[in-house]
Amino acid sequence: MDLRKLKTLIDLVSESNVSELEITEAEGKVRIVKGGGAMVQHYAAPVAMPAPGAVPVQSVEPVAAPVPVVVGHTVKSPMVGTFYRSSSPGAKAFVEVGDSIKAGETVCIIEAMKILNEIEADKSGTVTQILCENGQAVEYGQPLFVIE
Repeated sequence: MDLRKLKTLIDLVSESNVSELEITEAEGKVRIVKGGGAMVQHYAAPVAMPAPGAVPVQSVEPVAAPVPVVVGHTVKSPMVGTFYRSSSPGAKAFVEVGDSIKAGETVCIIEAMKILNEIEADKSGTVTQILCENGQAVEYGQPLFVIE
């Protein structure tokens, strides 16, 4: 669902007497519940959204992460988002270090704008390094895995 459409729906719920709104579309289901802050559920993953007029969050200076030493082919992030090693919390990871994989096989999920994007290996081989932690924010072009 488009982020602008989602924000419009949140604003409508916040400004109306409606306490809950649920919409199902081809892309998925969205549920907005009015409370202290609006609660949005998309693909069954709850995310707290600040209510209109909420105190803004202070900005934090980004800390430079150490650059890992990479030997072999790297699978890089095609987008900015949140890195997940499995399809759901508690599920088995798509790949582990030492696993043999084929090109086109799903190696992780990157969530961007509440859309879960399966990331596929672009080369066959053996996974030698996993360079990101589960739930970590990743940047475009950031190395995720090393395959030899």
